[in-house]
Amino acid sequence: MHIVLVEPEIPGNTGNIARLCAATNTELHLVKPLGFSIEDKYLKRAGLDYWNLVKVHSHENFAEVIELYKGHNFYFNTTKADQHYSDIQFKADDFLVFGKETAGLPEQLLTEHKENCIRIPMVSDARSLNLSNSAAIVVYEALRQQQFVGLK
Repeated sequence: MHIVLVEPEIPGNTGNIARLCAATNTELHLVKPLGFSIEDKYLKRAGLDYWNLVKVHSHENFAEVIELYKGHNFYFNTTKADQHYSDIQFKADDFLVFGKETAGLPEQLLTEHKENCIRIPMVSDARSLNLSNSAAIVVYEALRQQQFVGLK
């Protein structure tokens, strides 16, 4: 699996997601601009001593990710989708795309990939879940569907 963070802003969230990636053998893709330095102490602290277990890719923009990984499935996580994340039949090399904490994914991406937009159900008065919680929910559903291959 792959998690893509498009312009993440909060180092603690990215650190928590890196730890999630380490524990699940999921690759992490960071799309610039980042709202922090990769050397940020909060990023490092949130990832604890798991950084050596994470395969991290850095990309200048999202178009670069699409170009490098043509033929893969991309699922765009947004509160604006009709389809639930649990409605998808995930494959081992799928990409789970998440937007920045304050604004989510760019509207253009959501429009261009409407059929691959997914959401986590929640009460209508809730704006959204924390980014690292959302990533964990969706990646674990994808891994559950694959019988947690490679995990004990």
